[in-house]
Amino acid sequence: MRKLPPLTELRAFEAAARHLSFKHAAGELGVTPTAISHQIKLLEQHCGRPLFRRRPRPLALTSAGRQLFPVVRDGFGRFAETLSNIKSSHAGRHLRITATNAFAARWLLPRLQSWRAAHPRLKLDIVGTDAVLNLESDETDVAIRYALGPPADGNVVELMRDTFYVVASPKLVDTRATKMRLVDLARLPLIEAAWPPGDTHAPTWQRWQRAALPLSKRKLASLVSLRFQEELHAIEAAIAGQGVAICSDVLVAPELASGVLVPVSPVTLSGYGFYIVHRAGAGNGPTIRKFITWARAEV
Repeated sequence: MRKLPPLTELRAFEAAARHLSFKHAAGELGVTPTAISHQIKLLEQHCGRPLFRRRPRPLALTSAGRQLFPVVRDGFGRFAETLSNIKSSHAGRHLRITATNAFAARWLLPRLQSWRAAHPRLKLDIVGTDAVLNLESDETDVAIRYALGPPADGNVVELMRDTFYVVASPKLVDTRATKMRLVDLARLPLIEAAWPPGDTHAPTWQRWQRAALPLSKRKLASLVSLRFQEELHAIEAAIAGQGVAICSDVLVAPELASGVLVPVSPVTLSGYGFYIVHRAGAGNGPTIRKFITWARAEV
């Protein structure tokens, strides 16, 4: 292991050598001239040679001091430059946000103009993926998780929760048909999105039928004619009038408000929570807090 003198001794020497004055070095570093003199004496003991010629005045560097000064000066200069670059690159880099594909496309993207208006200098990198990116490995700064309960991999803020509605396009159903019977639904194309195996809370036709028509022997799940791996594609198919789907009210809020999609059953299913998760002690904490404040205001 390299044996180096303490940083305080090197700082005192660099300032005194640059000013050729213990008094001016002390003023720069916020200490007394006596403290500067003491630190330099300790450094001279470490080197085994004097670094300054103190008499006759004025103060001057010895040959050893002249040899050491440019190395220490350039070293501190490199420290300052590198730290400045790190700080500026961190301040100027994008805030990386991950969310599910459906949430990124249908909730986050339409609101980005509002973000830019509020924070024109803060840039975002948005990664739409259903994979869970690791906060600890620095894959992302902020994750918007979609889960039944609060995630345990960081600091958590619950943004909102959703509810699932059975919806269809007016192209496919009468806009007044807010309470379709099982036989009516069975005559229409049914759309379903894929959910993780074993998720009993998933908004499937099987779960909806248990809630709406628990005694019916006809199995709507067996009548699904369009199944999509991506929830986003199932929503787009419903909007296009290709069938009846069970959709999150958060993700299809604009279509429900405009009438592009209409509810066809009063029976709804409880959904999941949207949670903003970030790592404790993240270096870009102020930007993360701005994003959280903005997102909650948008809700």
